[in-house]
Amino acid sequence: MTSYQRFAFAAFALALLQSAGLAQTPAPAAPPPLTLEECVARALEKNFDVSIQRLTTTSATGDVEIAKAGYDPNLSLSSSRFFNKTPPNTTSSLSQSTQANRLSVSQKIVTGATVTATGLLDRNYSRPAVTAGLNPAYTGDVGLLVRQPLLKGAGTGINRAAIERAKLGVSRANTDLKGTVLTVVRNVEAAYYNLVFAREQREVRRFSLEVANKLLDENKARRSSGVATDLDVLQSEVGVANTQRDLVLSNQTVRNNEDALLQLIGQFEFDRPLGAVRFTDEPVPAFSFANSYQLARENQPDYLSSALALEQYKLDLKTTKDNRRPQLDLGGSLGQASKENSYGNASSEVWNGKGYNWGVDLSLTLPWGFRAENARYRQAQLAHNRGQARRQQIEQDIVVQVRGAIRAVETNQENVRISALAQELSQRQFEQEKARYEAGLSTFRFVQQSQADLDTARVNLLQAKVSLRISLVDLARLEASSLARYKINLAK
Repeated sequence: MTSYQRFAFAAFALALLQSAGLAQTPAPAAPPPLTLEECVARALEKNFDVSIQRLTTTSATGDVEIAKAGYDPNLSLSSSRFFNKTPPNTTSSLSQSTQANRLSVSQKIVTGATVTATGLLDRNYSRPAVTAGLNPAYTGDVGLLVRQPLLKGAGTGINRAAIERAKLGVSRANTDLKGTVLTVVRNVEAAYYNLVFAREQREVRRFSLEVANKLLDENKARRSSGVATDLDVLQSEVGVANTQRDLVLSNQTVRNNEDALLQLIGQFEFDRPLGAVRFTDEPVPAFSFANSYQLARENQPDYLSSALALEQYKLDLKTTKDNRRPQLDLGGSLGQASKENSYGNASSEVWNGKGYNWGVDLSLTLPWGFRAENARYRQAQLAHNRGQARRQQIEQDIVVQVRGAIRAVETNQENVRISALAQELSQRQFEQEKARYEAGLSTFRFVQQSQADLDTARVNLLQAKVSLRISLVDLARLEASSLARYKINLAK
């Protein structure tokens, strides 16, 4: 046995062992069928865009808490000690020490006023005593201070503007979440139908390859019997090669579309196999421009968000207009005081009302020319005008988009009907041409051309069905009807 024969024998034995091992290894189970509803559910759970927008919505609720926190009480506690001694070369050397403890609680209320409750305990000691009386002296003081703006910053409307603006921000974030979900659902549906098309197209290519191989075998048999020529066989071989190339390209398209769908419904799950997918058998629903436009205008997230933004601009306009007013504040204070020989006595005697104080003040602050305030007001006016123009633009876009979506559905419906007729015609022509060729009344070139026409008609029908479904998806995206169809509750 030569070295070449030994190598061939070893390769043959290895192939047998491998085939035996493969025969013993059970084939992996096929994944279960994949429905469109399951894809949408997985996307809502794992899609990155939806996850990011949910975080943004949650963050917007924090802005409301921040705005409300402006009306939370503020507690202030301070303790200080001072010591002073005059130089010894003065006529009288004096040393003084002071210890002060202060507690205050202040809170802003919705009228713009600030209410502050204060408590004070001081200890004063001098050596020698400056005046007759207590030394050290302990002073207690409790009081209530109120400062109310009369012009700028006055009124509940102005002071609640920040809270109302933050609440509108939460509504806008929820509307943006709705828009993100609708877009993701639309993209998932389109990716699902594109995968259906790619796999169905691959089956067409596989069937074409089977037909091409069968025709090659028939031509080889006909050549052996002297009916066909070498040219006929060569044409068959070229036909097989072309269909093999088309099948390779179809496999690439399938894998790309699988990745596109997995990217939408998962996170780094590209090795997870996708089960069988199919076109839905749902009939095309009745539709009209008037109904679709009304639904889009009532539910389109961009339009709703623009309306909420316009309300925010109105609040900004109101706030900046108020800032152009002078700052005129009215203040009032009322308190009671005591002076005793200990901290305990000072804190208890302060409530007896032996000592008291009150005061009223009025202050005016007037920026020269209000230049910055006027500029901010003009900016707020421009932002409000831009918001109005943006809303009108979106409303016009809705009209154009709904009109285009309805035309697309109508056109694709007709395209499906015509493509189905064209496929039926191509099927009959192929069968007729093949029968003529077998009877010796036609050439193999005509058979190949007829088969290519049939493949094109089948792919065109698949593409027409996909285009119809995607046009329906686009219309549902505009109407926001996808939420009801897939029973999506964004309030969770």
